[in-house]
Formats: sequence, C-alpha cells, structure tokens
Amino acid sequence: MIKIVLIDDDPVSIFVTEKLISKNILEPFKVFSFNNATDALKDINNIRPDYLFLDINMPEINGWDFLEMFKPVKKNPEIYILSSSIDETDISKAKQYDEVKNYLTKPLIKQYIKLIFGGGKFDRKIQH
Repeated sequence: MIKIVLIDDDPVSIFVTEKLISKNILEPFKVFSFNNATDALKDINNIRPDYLFLDINMPEINGWDFLEMFKPVKKNPEIYILSSSIDETDISKAKQYDEVKNYLTKPLIKQYIKLIFGGGKFDRKIQH
C-alpha cells in the first residue's frame, strides 16, 4: 500500500489534493493529512510514507523548518513542495534540498499526479 503524507495548514488545499489523488491512483493507498508540521513530525516516522507533499508557508514550523528537522527512519519518502508561492527565492531554496523531488504550485493538477505516481519524469526538476 502506498502511504502519502500531506502537510498543509489550508484545509481546502488538503481536501482538493486528497480528491485528486483518490481519482487518479489505481494502486491501494492511504493518505495521512496534517494541518501543521509539528504534529506531522511526531507521527511521520511511524507512518513511513512513500510520498510527502509539503506546504512551505505555515505558522509555527514552516516547510523549510520541517525539512531541517525531519530525519526519516528506514525509508526516505519522495518529497514534493506544494505551495501557492511562485517566489523565485522559494523555488531556488527548494533546489538546495536533495530530498525534494520537485517544487509544484497549487493547486496540484492531474498531470503531476500521473507523473509522480506513474513513475514518469518531469521535464525539469523544479516546476513552476
């Protein structure tokens, strides 16, 4: 079973992302949603996700802080930044993290889901 973690303080974004995933993944999967990075950090190593979608602009612990604090146990998930920010500074910063597979702008689209879960390749490492 594919394990997917969504970390985003926007409940609408989580809802839309979950719906898009559920309509476009054929394999069995489970989504774990967190509305803040603090709670995600507490549970994520028990979940051991295959995929992680991370918002960067959140209160308390932002996505960048999460990336610094997250130390996966046994399994490294594919991490995708999913943000409404199109700021070049954020996009450049994402490139500094080897574990970040891509920077995607909200809302997530069907084409990206098919590339991520279908084993396809993005034209560029960082999308925007």
